[in-house]
Amino acid sequence: MCSSLSMYLHAFLLFLSCLLLAQPTLGTDMASTADFTANVAAITNDSFFIAKPDCPLYCGDVTVPYPFGFKSGCYINSFLELKCNYSSGRTKLLLGKLEVSSISQTQVRVRNSVAVRCYNETGATNYTEPRRVNLVEGRTFSATENKFTVVGCNVFALIKWRNEDRNFSTGCLSTCSRNGKVLPGNCTGIGCCQIDIPKGLKNFNATATLGRVYSETETEFSSTCTYAFLGEKGRFQLEGESDFTYPQKFENRIRHNVPLVIDFVIENQTCSGALNLGTLKCRGDNNSSFSCIDSDSGYGGYLCKCNQGYKGNPYLNLGCTDINECLNPNLNNCHEKAKCTNTAGSFNCTCRDHYYGDGRKDRHGSTGCLPEASQSSGIKLSLGLSFGFLSLLIIVTLLFFGIKRRKLIKQREKFFEQNGGLLMKQKISSINKTSVETLKIFTVEELKKATNNYAKDQILGQGGYGVVYKGILPDQRIVAIKKSKLMDVDKVQVDQCINELLILTQVNHRNVVKVLGFCFESKVPELVYEYISNGTLSQHIHKTLSWLTLDHRLRIATEAASALSYLHSEASIPIIHRDVKSANILLNADYVAKIADFGASRLVPLDQPQVNTIVQGTLGYLDPEYLQSGQLTEKSDVYSFGIVLAELMTGKEPICLEKSEAERYLAIYFIVSMKENRLSQILEPRVLREGTLEQLQSIAELVKRCLCLKSEERPAMREVVMELERLRKYRKDPWDVNQQSLEESDSLVSGEARVDSYTEPLSLATSASEISGQYSFNCSMTFPINNSSR
Repeated sequence: MCSSLSMYLHAFLLFLSCLLLAQPTLGTDMASTADFTANVAAITNDSFFIAKPDCPLYCGDVTVPYPFGFKSGCYINSFLELKCNYSSGRTKLLLGKLEVSSISQTQVRVRNSVAVRCYNETGATNYTEPRRVNLVEGRTFSATENKFTVVGCNVFALIKWRNEDRNFSTGCLSTCSRNGKVLPGNCTGIGCCQIDIPKGLKNFNATATLGRVYSETETEFSSTCTYAFLGEKGRFQLEGESDFTYPQKFENRIRHNVPLVIDFVIENQTCSGALNLGTLKCRGDNNSSFSCIDSDSGYGGYLCKCNQGYKGNPYLNLGCTDINECLNPNLNNCHEKAKCTNTAGSFNCTCRDHYYGDGRKDRHGSTGCLPEASQSSGIKLSLGLSFGFLSLLIIVTLLFFGIKRRKLIKQREKFFEQNGGLLMKQKISSINKTSVETLKIFTVEELKKATNNYAKDQILGQGGYGVVYKGILPDQRIVAIKKSKLMDVDKVQVDQCINELLILTQVNHRNVVKVLGFCFESKVPELVYEYISNGTLSQHIHKTLSWLTLDHRLRIATEAASALSYLHSEASIPIIHRDVKSANILLNADYVAKIADFGASRLVPLDQPQVNTIVQGTLGYLDPEYLQSGQLTEKSDVYSFGIVLAELMTGKEPICLEKSEAERYLAIYFIVSMKENRLSQILEPRVLREGTLEQLQSIAELVKRCLCLKSEERPAMREVVMELERLRKYRKDPWDVNQQSLEESDSLVSGEARVDSYTEPLSLATSASEISGQYSFNCSMTFPINNSSR
């Protein structure tokens, strides 16, 4: 009876497999839809495998091209975010929980896994290893590259999926004969069966559908272990009956030799939908250099590719660039007597002198290049007249463009002189030649192309003297281009531009922004700097909720002070910045501080401790002594840095006319708060929470010393650097441990005279002597911090 039941079940399963294989697949019919993957991969070249600028290209031995990435800002969207982890003695690239082995333009290959079920001699299950893979949005198992494989004797497995509230399934049955052998090699149906999978499959659960067909006939036998897995077609090789008894060896072989292929898409929109919304991610040097291809998986989404005749990564800016087919004879079919001319996306073949034809070879209907036959005198005369007229036309055209070019050259020479080019040549002779040679002289066309003709969406910031644009150079470097305002071009501004260029060529410090080149041939002078991606320190300080910890603030302050110390003491000629402020301290991708904007800076001869000059700077940061006397010294930068340090500690603006008179000027407010033992009330809550009492007192003391009215009482910048380095080494201690010292500080303050609250506001024109009257103090005094707000 059991034998009959087995035979019926066997026949039923075979019938079920044939019937289910005829069910419709998920999505559109494969016969009526162009192969999505093959269409995208029509043109494949190594130039696709590049990462986004400033992003890593490798994780271990796996290449990670854009639009994928594993570092923040390096992937196109969350669909394609990867993780690069180091575990078990090696580096792994992960797509969710799947380990990536390789990435192509259309697919991702990941390490495979196998569902296993083994049986003992009685037929009972003694080992089960389930395997479930669920893909998130934007990913499906490749129906063209994967096969569903079942390995074992008298075993069956099913794949189930759902489409429009209807359930579908398909599967296959593998049998063995005791009289025959399971031979090694490709899967033939004996001991192993394979079937295609439907399009759009996103979930795979093998163990739940892995079963066994029992038989008591002498002609059939069952294997010890059975397996089911999805994997790349053509990669699996059966090794014979030994596969049925060593499951761990079988699993390891499939994991390393038979990858699982996953199709991916960009976003979940169609090409036309993304184009209408302005979110299409395809890029190229023109609209004909790339194409967008809709996915046929049934879930939407699209991929980009470079068109024939172009190469590159279609997801990067200017990613698809023209291929010069004429440089490689294998890429063009021009005749050996023809000249190849490259065109955008293609090429032309033109027969050389004394030959005629279409210039092509190896193409049906092509004539190649044939020798010219003798022509009649009439034809020769016609040709002569035609060529004569054409030559005359060419000469006139060349003359026209020659005159136009000459005018353009003269105009650029005029701009060069107007923008200070001659002045620059005079001063450049005194500069280190090596520093000058590193600068690049950019053309007008280069900077226009880099900024998309100075588009508004490329503006990084603007001030009183000019606008700063973001630019992308042909080598994909991102730069900042400072362009003076047209209405402001005068001698003062030209001198500032030349001054900034000359100063930056003499500075080499990691915390000073680097100048890469300049252009003086346009209507206004332009300077090209390295691109600093994270904005200004001012923007980070004055956010509603600043992310800056006390350690971050001290590190940034130390880096900025180190740069100023270098300018004052270590540069070949001492340099006074003259406009130190938080808006001129930039932060790069790693939040490293960079001092910028040297337009107002001055070189100080070694034999002159001070320079008499017109007062210049930003209100709120200006040194009162310099404001009154006009004598610029290195200590003027120290005062301005003290204001920046006070900003970092309090999060308040240097001047805020909307506040009360007592809080309007940060310098006065900070010093008075120290003297009245209420500094804790104006410190940033996070700073107050993270710093120790001794550390915050020392920081406040350093600010006070920098803000001394008399320049000789202020510390030098190198002393400020040393003090900040010392303060960064403090360890965090609980505040209750310092309670006794706090009480002692309060008792000290009770005996000190308090500053009376003032009623007269400090106008923007207040003199240094008036400021001195507002907050006079002894720069050697120490003021404890009241911990009442703690």
